[in-house]
Amino acid sequence: MARKSKQPKRKRYDSPKGRVAKVSELKAGLSAYLAQVKRGDEVVVTERGEPIARIVPIESIGARSDQWARVRQMQREGRVIVRGDGRVPERYWTLQVPDLPPGSVVRALLEDRDESW
Repeated sequence: MARKSKQPKRKRYDSPKGRVAKVSELKAGLSAYLAQVKRGDEVVVTERGEPIARIVPIESIGARSDQWARVRQMQREGRVIVRGDGRVPERYWTLQVPDLPPGSVVRALLEDRDESW
């Protein structure tokens, strides 16, 4: 008679927002899973029944504009102050970098970075 394993049975993971794929399934059908993500679904990747990663769509431009609309609403309510349009002014790129005093941590970091390249 065969011995029964004493390890507890693993519970199958279910994703409320999309599909669940084992690593092997993901490797074999990556294009199909990415197509699902492009449609807005989420894919949870599991290894031995445990979730290890989640593949989700990148924010769309529409979502960003929705976020900006929420910021504008908070501005109207007086909860935030927004200055400008969120862009870096062109003149910023032509400003001179101020001289850093000797012994400055920033100076040391910049010198170290320059030496390592």
